[in-house]
Amino acid sequence: MTRSRSTASDATSATSTDHPGGPNRRTRRRGLAVVATALAIALGASACTSTGADGAGSGEPVDGGTLSFAIASDLEGLLDPHSSQFDATSTALRNVFDSLVAVTPDGEVHPWLASSWTISEDGLEYVFQLRDDVTFHDGEPFDAAAAVANFDHIFAPETASAKIASDLGGDRFAGAEATGDHELTIRLSEPFAPLLSALSTTYAGMYSPAALAGHSQDELRAGGAGITVGSGPFSVADLLVGQELALTKNPDYAWPSDISANPGAAHLDGVTIRFIPEEAGRVGAVQSGETLVATDLTPKALEQIGRDAVTTQLTTAPGLPWSAILNWDRNALHPESGPGVFADVRVRQAFQLGIDLDAAVQAAFGGGLERPWSILSPTTPNAYDPAVEGTWAHDPARAEALLDEAGWTERDAEGYRVKDGQRLHIDWLKWIDGNEDKVALVNFLIEDLKQIGIELVYEETDAYADRWRVDGVNVYDWDITDWSFSSISADGALRSHLSTEGFQNASRVADPEIDRLLDEAVATTDPAEQAAIYAKIQEWNVQNVAIVPLFPLQTAVVMAPSVQGVQFDSFGRPDFQGAWITSA
Repeated sequence: MTRSRSTASDATSATSTDHPGGPNRRTRRRGLAVVATALAIALGASACTSTGADGAGSGEPVDGGTLSFAIASDLEGLLDPHSSQFDATSTALRNVFDSLVAVTPDGEVHPWLASSWTISEDGLEYVFQLRDDVTFHDGEPFDAAAAVANFDHIFAPETASAKIASDLGGDRFAGAEATGDHELTIRLSEPFAPLLSALSTTYAGMYSPAALAGHSQDELRAGGAGITVGSGPFSVADLLVGQELALTKNPDYAWPSDISANPGAAHLDGVTIRFIPEEAGRVGAVQSGETLVATDLTPKALEQIGRDAVTTQLTTAPGLPWSAILNWDRNALHPESGPGVFADVRVRQAFQLGIDLDAAVQAAFGGGLERPWSILSPTTPNAYDPAVEGTWAHDPARAEALLDEAGWTERDAEGYRVKDGQRLHIDWLKWIDGNEDKVALVNFLIEDLKQIGIELVYEETDAYADRWRVDGVNVYDWDITDWSFSSISADGALRSHLSTEGFQNASRVADPEIDRLLDEAVATTDPAEQAAIYAKIQEWNVQNVAIVPLFPLQTAVVMAPSVQGVQFDSFGRPDFQGAWITSA
């Protein structure tokens, strides 16, 4: 017996990351792709709000015009959604690539390129009935064979797809087969409940099989017209490296998901995605009218633009908030040097309790933004545990006692703790160039930690890559780094960071119990059971301190009043398929 799905159903994993899983300094600094959803917006607790000028999409749609959209990333090397792990890829290409299914912010799964599906009772086989009226931008038909070619590409070694391959179950993904012209069967070796929502992401978007077969992996990453070929409402018309990506309307588009407000082709003639890495440049472009839509904006930038002058869409993303990642075993490859300072759980707990995060977040972001308590955002479906709130408030006295217990009892002339002649020193290696609000936050934490005798140094270095990975081996030569990981499921965020084999397990956690809990959670489709399991993992992190969440992951998109009909996904990324520009 199978469970039939032809309308909305629950989902448990659609992910996106602000950390690429390895150092590419040029992308990290110039592209700033990770900034796409990492900038905190001082707002209340709702998951998604709109303020300012009316941009809801009232009135009759207007056909024509080209919309300009400013982002921070230059997208260099990020135009293959199957290999990229950056939010900017999804932001830019959601309108180019369609997916098998669509997911709403509350986790419901809806048909898209797949019109219906069934799931076997044991959860090991998914059979999708595919639409038979879909064509790619190059005229190739979409069918089951095309879908199989995409999964073959995702799991091909040369694609090096840590992210979407992991989101689809990793080793659990046993294969995809065309069991009919328009019937696709996906088989798993073990149940993996988050599969459907992983299939909804841009990262699992469907390429033209001709584009996959006709280009090398390097060419796919570089992208461009005739290379980045999907079936979406817009096709790639031109790429000016380092400047802009031009999209043009797909006039034949007639297969949006059923959550789209527009049942057919886009109203706009095109979208020009402009790469403006400096925030001041994006602000100026909005103020001058050179761009109608912009993202990657801090609260200060929003105030500078003027909230009444634009429509501002603010979304609290599900997944891992912007967090400090504590390295438990800095010297794993050099055991003769002894373990790093965070090998001792008491030092990790002292770090956690020694920072006044409430005050730091309020001071750095100007008020209105509440500090997080969990490694999962409250908007993560079937996962967030409110019981962790208040469990690790600022307690410098307890932090000092923990450091004493750990043997850091002496002080040097500057007041820092010393043990065996070594100062209690922590290197915080910045993953990306920090915006001024984040840097201000860390500076407050530096002062807090100094009060309990910990020296924290926040640094960026040209040798970042060498301190991350040497000769293909992760060395993690730092005590702390920081990033976020937006994910509509707990599994998407937690497995990559806390499982023994997690591709972003920079804390070097190796706990069989955590591995067991993660596997148990994806084996059940019961939301209550999932929530109970993920609550245990959140409590485990409070006690063991692999990750310290620092501030909520919220995104801002500003739109001129003339822009109407834009829809947004769970992460606050705009979908322009139903958008139009008024004459106002």
